[in-house]
Amino acid sequence: MGKGTSRTSAASGESEEPGCISPDEELEFWGLLNQLRDTMIRLRDREIRALGITSIQGGVLWVLRTLEKEGIPATPAEISRRIFRRPPTTLALLNRMVKLGLITTENVEGRRQVLVTLTDKGRDTYRAFATKREVIPRVIGSLPPEERLQLRSSLIKLRQKSREEMVSIPPYS
Repeated sequence: MGKGTSRTSAASGESEEPGCISPDEELEFWGLLNQLRDTMIRLRDREIRALGITSIQGGVLWVLRTLEKEGIPATPAEISRRIFRRPPTTLALLNRMVKLGLITTENVEGRRQVLVTLTDKGRDTYRAFATKREVIPRVIGSLPPEERLQLRSSLIKLRQKSREEMVSIPPYS
């Protein structure tokens, strides 16, 4: 059998080879994952609308607090890595957050490096963002504890495999 092909069971449409899935199963999983992600982002954005930020901006605030706690310099590159966004997208996001008064950026003297810092408004917004959390816990909490554990374990495995694949496939090819 050629590379990229697999045998599927005619009755179930499921792949018989480990690590391979049928095109139908792939599309179903891809659709479900995207629908879940998009819906949860919309729910979270609705929940925090009164704070004047989006969920991705809240995620950046969380990353900045995490970097502070870890003693790691908050650079746009590090933020990009942690929010899984390309650097140009992250820079545009950070510029919008500067305009909102949530963060400041400063060039490090003698180096080609920019440091990102939370403002007082950014800290207050982060605290409100971190405590305003009802809808996502309700959605995830609709699963029994054992199903949440299994889902978490599966998602971690899929994330790890995705990261491994990112290394093997050249960007922007």
